[in-house]
Amino acid sequence: MTLLGAMSEGGLPGVNIQGLYDLALQFMILSLRIGAFLLSAPFFGARSVVVTVRIVATCAITFSLMGRVAAPELGEMNDLSIVSLIMQEILIGLCAGMTMTVLFSSVVLAGEQISGTSGLSFATQVDPNSGGATPVISQILSMFLTAVFLSVNGHLVALVAIIQSYETLPIGADVNLAALFDAGSWAMRDMLISATKIMLPIVALMTLLNIAIGIITRSAPTLNLFSFGFPITLASVFLILFLSVPHLGAAFVDLSEQILLGLSVLLQEAEGG
Repeated sequence: MTLLGAMSEGGLPGVNIQGLYDLALQFMILSLRIGAFLLSAPFFGARSVVVTVRIVATCAITFSLMGRVAAPELGEMNDLSIVSLIMQEILIGLCAGMTMTVLFSSVVLAGEQISGTSGLSFATQVDPNSGGATPVISQILSMFLTAVFLSVNGHLVALVAIIQSYETLPIGADVNLAALFDAGSWAMRDMLISATKIMLPIVALMTLLNIAIGIITRSAPTLNLFSFGFPITLASVFLILFLSVPHLGAAFVDLSEQILLGLSVLLQEAEGG
């Protein structure tokens, strides 16, 4: 009778339904930034990483932050403020992840230019990450960069940067939206610069090789350009890529550091809108 009386007066003993509701809302708000980042960031947001893994990772990181990150009192906010808070958290995570993705795309652009110069632009296959047709050289360089990025623990550094952003950029604080939108422009600029640095030596050598083949075929008209020049071009581009592996590895390490630095700068500039 005592238990039934307690249940009839205040519900289950020791359980506050309103407290559980507020706790669930705080958990949802806290997981938005992390979930948006894992959805848009390279490697984490790839199609090869199933959605279940991303959901479990988001929930695990969010659980580790519960009680450590100050969450706003949602009961004191109106509906419009909550919607604005949700959009702000999603925007921060998406901008951080997309900035890294754009910088990662520099190797894809470099591979496309190398493929076009060497005559391998027709050799394409469906990229499981983007879902579109991508040249084979672009996929090779993309997997190479991903391996280098993971080997230097870049994925862990990126996650730490997002987790620490709750200290410098708390939930509900003023955000510099201009810095978030400007991140796309400087990320695109750095992508083009990085792609040029990666492809320029190889493209220059292939251009000189094509000029030499053109001179040879011009001086000896009996030589067929496709039967003579095309095999040489194909063999040369793979030989140049093989010899360039140590230099590409060093360049990809610098690019990984640039990606992480860009993420850190973005989160710092977004502070104090």
